[in-house]
Amino acid sequence: MRTIAVINQKGGCGKTTVSINLASALADKGHRTLLVDMDPQAHCAVGLAVPEEQIEQSIYDILISKGRGEDLRLSEVLWQIADKFELAPASIDLAAFEQQMSGVIERENCLRMVLDIVKNDYEYVVIDCPPSVGLLTFNAIRAATDVIVPVEMGYFSLHGLSRQLDTLNVLSKQCPQEINVMVLPSMYDIRTKMGREILAELRKHFSEKMFKTVVNFNTKLKEAASLGQPICEYDPGSKGHNDFKALADELASTDTQMHRTELVRTLQAKLDAISSSADELISAVEPETETPTVAAEAVEIKDIDTKIADFYGARQVQETVVFSSLYPRA
Repeated sequence: MRTIAVINQKGGCGKTTVSINLASALADKGHRTLLVDMDPQAHCAVGLAVPEEQIEQSIYDILISKGRGEDLRLSEVLWQIADKFELAPASIDLAAFEQQMSGVIERENCLRMVLDIVKNDYEYVVIDCPPSVGLLTFNAIRAATDVIVPVEMGYFSLHGLSRQLDTLNVLSKQCPQEINVMVLPSMYDIRTKMGREILAELRKHFSEKMFKTVVNFNTKLKEAASLGQPICEYDPGSKGHNDFKALADELASTDTQMHRTELVRTLQAKLDAISSSADELISAVEPETETPTVAAEAVEIKDIDTKIADFYGARQVQETVVFSSLYPRA
């Protein structure tokens, strides 16, 4: 299961739009996908037409129950959005999560423990994080294999990106797993000079950490959100849909590369284990050799001299060696 946290400390960068439409695009490709809303604003439910008044329990209840050692199952709060696409909605109660979990052991691992239980049920989990770095976001990072940082093509977004990446680097070092952090240019308007210049700067400084896909500014995305639909349902022929389809394809391709890398690591580990076992086996069955003593060496040399003398028919007479013939006996 690949877990993707969508994070940016700055609001208005299209974070929830990316979360909803990426999850929908992955499900549309046939992947079992779960969208987890960790933002107290609960915009994922709004953007997917889930009636707020009908949400009796949210991801907040699951996290709190896990922290308290209770057994509330994630399936009890899920909403079926589409085929292979489910939502764990948020609620305003998440704003009190950090206070409620104060002093609780493993409070930063609550989400990871919840997702570990369902890791065989989904291929992808997308987490929409709040626009701040706190316990909720740290829970998402601790559970993540990947982090996507959506960056609006504006001056202030570019100015704060380096600090954002530095913060994520510090937090990821506190996690036991490797986390792949990638920058996603969003709300890009090719018609504006500033947009083109900022995208060029991003590619210049963060090329290795950037998706090739760019999410373009598209009014259809806003229209879809206002009607509670992902773009793949609202307008499958739109540029917005094509962008998120391309992003899902790019993620799937890196998933294949990661699988190959992991396979190589696994094979190397097995070869190392086999080599180590073989060395131990050889050491166990190989007889110990003793360093020959001087006396033993003298006996061995004497035996060789005797064989040579016998071969050539030599005879020793009073310290003089007399050969019986000039050539070896037949």
